Amino acid sequence: MRQNGETVSPMSNEGRNTYVTEHITKSLLALLKDKAIEDISISELCGSAGVGRASFYRNFNSKEDILRGYINQLFYGWKNDWEQNNNMPLSAVIGMIFEHFEQHRDFYQLLNERHLIYLLKDVILDIMGLRPDLPGGEAYAKAFVAYSLYGWTEVWFQRGMQESSEEMKQLFQSQGL
Repeated sequence: MRQNGETVSPMSNEGRNTYVTEHITKSLLALLKDKAIEDISISELCGSAGVGRASFYRNFNSKEDILRGYINQLFYGWKNDWEQNNNMPLSAVIGMIFEHFEQHRDFYQLLNERHLIYLLKDVILDIMGLRPDLPGGEAYAKAFVAYSLYGWTEVWFQRGMQESSEEMKQLFQSQGL
C-alpha cells in the first residue's frame, strides 16, 4: 500500500514514541498490580497498551527497562533541582530522596511488593555521584554512602515505610553519615 497524506500518521516519530512509551508504562504498572513481572508477557503488555510488539522492542530492551525509564522520569525534576544546588549538605539530599519516595509511595510500594526495588540502585548511585573515575578515597566514601542509602531504602520499603522521610533523614544523620 502506498502511503499518502491520508495513511501517514500526523504524529512525528517523537510523538509516536512518547505515545508508545506512556501507554506501555501505564499498562505495565496496571498489570503489576495483579501479577509478577515475570508472569507478564510482552504480548499481553502490548495488547493492554494497544501497541504492536515492534513498538515495544523499538523503545525497550526489557520490561525492567520500562520501570527504569519511569523511575528516571520521576526523579528527573528532583535531580534538576538538586544539581542546581549540589552544594547542599548530604543530610538535605537524603531528606529530599526520602521525601521523593513518600510523594510516590504507591509506585515504590508496588516495586517492593513485586521485588523490584533493586531497580533503584543505579538511580541512587547516580545521585550520590558514584563514578569509577573518582580518586580512590572519594570513590569509596561515595560508595559507602550510596550503598548504605540503597540498603536503608530497601529496608524502609520492606517495613512498609513506617517512618516519615524526616525520621529517616534523622536516623541516617544519627549514624554519622
